[in-house]
Amino acid sequence: MKLLVANRGEIAVRVIRTARELGIPTVAVYSTADADTLAVDLADEAVCIGPPPARDSYLNISNVLAAAEITGCDAVHPGYGFLSENPAFAEACASEGVTFVGPSPEVMQRMGDKIAAKAAAREAGLPVLEGSDGPVGDVRAAEEAAERAGYPILLKAAAGGGGKGMRRVDRGADLAGAFEVAQREAEAAFSDGGLYVERLLEGARHVEIQVMADGLGGALVCGDRECSIQRRHQKLIEEAPAPHLPDETRTAMQQAALRAVKVWGYRSAGTLEFLVDAEGRFFFLELNARLQVEHPVTELVTGMDLVAEQLGIAAGGLLSRTGVAEARGHAIECRINAEDPARDFRPGAGRLRDFRLPGGPGIRVDTHCEAGESVPPYYDSLLAKLCVWAADRPRAIARLRRALGETSVSGIPTTLPLLRDIALDAPFVEGRYTTAYLAERESFLPSLYEARAPA
Repeated sequence: MKLLVANRGEIAVRVIRTARELGIPTVAVYSTADADTLAVDLADEAVCIGPPPARDSYLNISNVLAAAEITGCDAVHPGYGFLSENPAFAEACASEGVTFVGPSPEVMQRMGDKIAAKAAAREAGLPVLEGSDGPVGDVRAAEEAAERAGYPILLKAAAGGGGKGMRRVDRGADLAGAFEVAQREAEAAFSDGGLYVERLLEGARHVEIQVMADGLGGALVCGDRECSIQRRHQKLIEEAPAPHLPDETRTAMQQAALRAVKVWGYRSAGTLEFLVDAEGRFFFLELNARLQVEHPVTELVTGMDLVAEQLGIAAGGLLSRTGVAEARGHAIECRINAEDPARDFRPGAGRLRDFRLPGGPGIRVDTHCEAGESVPPYYDSLLAKLCVWAADRPRAIARLRRALGETSVSGIPTTLPLLRDIALDAPFVEGRYTTAYLAERESFLPSLYEARAPA
């Protein structure tokens, strides 16, 4: 196998490192903005695939496959984001005789459509939230679906996620305006303005189950993760296992995930995302048909290398074990993003004057950055993932505080001050928080409150 890594940043570095340990030659692709990055330095070869805008480089299927052809690659790892969940890219790889490291195009197609994914979840016996059975074509149809589900509801983009094309609606009088805005956002983000209605589950937790499947009947649950601390519906802190999750709920979610991936004929790494209410009831949200940003916390508690597992399955191998992987200890991941928490997490760009990272026992940092490097404005704002592991959650939190204290980033605003605040905050320390955490704690977290308070 010779592997082309069709991504950038820390995930490209992550994949290249595992491939190197496995003796697999790698080829990095890069835009002209990324010519001097760590992934380019670490790969055995590197090919420029276009100018900085992603549509002209990392999302350009023809350019990516041309890079694979000229370097003799017979496999492509897409990482996450960009082309990772694009069935057309997976199909194009197959037509060129290149192995796509991920699920089949058919499964990706179905799971990428949120309406079809909910239907597939029902078929597999997974509980789903009330809402429309399909896309709502106009405001009137949305109103009827909302009345059936009961307010508050969410309008959600049928063709994608990540908080884009999503609007909360608390009453019927607000629906028409929210529909227009959500539809416009969905069209801009996914070239598809289709929306569906889903009941909003307030006070819920966002818990996900990591799975690995070989597509031949073998499936493995690699544990669960708590992902409830979010901004703009995007995750900021993740931990494994989810704290204070009832044993019966955890077991039921794991078994439901195993059944589902077998029914779907799933292959490679995937994540089933759920909402969990105060009574421990869980509801399927979506399947992410790729590796997740937060996969390191799962690796830390299971001792697995999920990228190595992906590559083995792509080469035709079977899972060495099935069922539920044993987990030990506790792991927490914090995302250090080039965003300003005091200005509604506005992304920033510029030169990193200082970029000092922590070390010592139980510390893992996934990054592609170094001091003096320029952060371009074209891509995701993630600079580094600071991860800690310890024998239990209290010790993991103590280690996290120490690691965040050792970390220093300057030159551009980042989420680092907010992460330090959260690590000291009582609801987080107690492990009792929901997806409303940041909204509820805005006036208590100094990095948010003091900067936003009127002069």
